[in-house]
Amino acid sequence: MKDLAYEVVKAVEEYNNNYIALYNINESIEDKIEKIAKEIYGASGVDYSRKALNDLKIINNLGFNNLPICMAKTQKSLSDDEKKIGRPKDFRVIVREFEFASGAGFIIPILGDIMRMPGLPSFPASELMDIDENGLITGLS
Repeated sequence: MKDLAYEVVKAVEEYNNNYIALYNINESIEDKIEKIAKEIYGASGVDYSRKALNDLKIINNLGFNNLPICMAKTQKSLSDDEKKIGRPKDFRVIVREFEFASGAGFIIPILGDIMRMPGLPSFPASELMDIDENGLITGLS
């Protein structure tokens, strides 16, 4: 393990990285979101729900506006709409609301009508489970 750790540290120190951040951390929340939406997702712009606009005021009042952005969107598309397959064009991203993970250090725009519990099937197995008046459980596999 020491040899592996040594090689990892050596690789990190010797690697010549040309990384450039997509946005400046001091930009406004809206500007950061717009850059992600346009440059990564291919959107033409961003719209905000009334709740999202109120959340933005809270974020700014709390001084969290300099935190990085971690977008929450459908995994089925580079948009906020799972029916827009792949990397669509000429669409607007809708920010429904915000969460902020101040301890972890980032702002989470919630896009569109996404399900907040990833990994759940559209028809959960629990729908076929039951327990009768005698306590007999059925539908377990």
